Amino acid sequence: MASGAGQSGAVRLGGQVAIITGGAAGLGLAYARRFLEEGARVLIADIVDPAAAAKELERSGEVHAVRTDVASALSVEAMVDAAVKRFGRIDVLVNNAALFAGLAPTPFEHIEEAEWDRLMAVNVKGVWLCCRAVAPVMKEQRSGRIINIASAIVAKGTPLLMHYVASKGAVIAMTRVLARELGEHGVAVNALAPGLIMSDTARANADLTGFQAPQVIASRAFKREAVADDVVGAAVFLASADSAFITGQTLIVDGGSVFL
Repeated sequence: MASGAGQSGAVRLGGQVAIITGGAAGLGLAYARRFLEEGARVLIADIVDPAAAAKELERSGEVHAVRTDVASALSVEAMVDAAVKRFGRIDVLVNNAALFAGLAPTPFEHIEEAEWDRLMAVNVKGVWLCCRAVAPVMKEQRSGRIINIASAIVAKGTPLLMHYVASKGAVIAMTRVLARELGEHGVAVNALAPGLIMSDTARANADLTGFQAPQVIASRAFKREAVADDVVGAAVFLASADSAFITGQTLIVDGGSVFL
């Protein structure tokens, strides 16, 4: 069990309802598990069937699964409707769904147009659509927290992943705009920017992680691999009352590789 609820017995997200996109595997699954341990009720959404992941998580708390394509407005609206129908409210949205683990390092002039368009549809349009869909619910509640998963890679300009870097830069920019637009409604919007996290999905693509990992570790103050447990606590912080007066910010969790 991750540190936090399991050690102290206290929970930080008790009574909260969270939607976590891309929640069937990798970091999304880790966020979902930790949120459940912290007392939240969780809807996991993924373009692949998240039913098996939900079954795995049931021992940790109340979880509901909805198959969702975040690049489709109709699919996203159905996801939000399902959350409200099941739980009656939405307190937290974690915009985690993104194309990354399946990418191949590619010089920018050789990136296929179709790959560029699909990545932007998921990583950028998907964040916008999910925020747009939950906003009316959170506005009516006069409360809510949106956590947009960005990446520390934006500050580095890492080569061979231009479309991914650009998409996560857009996520940070959208976070700042959303914080301004939703602040008067009591909704906080922040970005969480992990460094290279060796999740199960990332490890499955050695071509992607292999060219980055040695350089990333060498650049860190903490010179080791990062795993899911290194970042999930920061997501809980941004979802909890401990961050009540923080909005429009980007929290980098990368072991001291990027200092801003």
